[in-house]
Amino acid sequence: MIQHRATSADDRAGTIMRAALDVALEAGYARLSIEAVAARAGVGKHAVYRRWTSKGLLFLDSILSLNEPALDYPDTGDVRADLRHQIHAAVDLLGAPPWGPLYRALLGEAQHDPAVAAGLVERFIRPQAEKTEARLRTAREQGQVSADFDLDLAMSILSGPLYFQFMITQEPVTHAYVDRVLDALFAGLGPRP
Repeated sequence: MIQHRATSADDRAGTIMRAALDVALEAGYARLSIEAVAARAGVGKHAVYRRWTSKGLLFLDSILSLNEPALDYPDTGDVRADLRHQIHAAVDLLGAPPWGPLYRALLGEAQHDPAVAAGLVERFIRPQAEKTEARLRTAREQGQVSADFDLDLAMSILSGPLYFQFMITQEPVTHAYVDRVLDALFAGLGPRP
């Protein structure tokens, strides 16, 4: 009897992505390799390269495919609470070990690999920005934020300090820091009297 590890392309992709996360968690991002992932997944490396052209893209898809639902916005009717909830979830997921150092390494790789940078923007940054802008747009329609506030700018103002602390100073991005950033944002975002 022949044993099959994965019955479909989607099953195989899931197996490969789980293997990529396991290898990265055990060995670190610098030692993540297509060969190690293929061996862990029980597939040939050509099966990995057929879908992903680099370890950075594989790792990006692995993180997003297995963890993306945790970064969705609630809509409780209180935009500040909803932003706080979502950003706290992102900080909890990506700001601390084991994911924090791996995500930081992926962001570093994006600085040298245009395909990883494009994938990161297309698959993570832009969708998160669109979710944030959609939530802010709803809040604007409900009168919770100023009608003339630039929502594109709001996303930059919101994420800039978080990435600065995460990547440049490499200080922990805590819930208290997120709350300070939100306080500063809402000082300018709130409805005008």
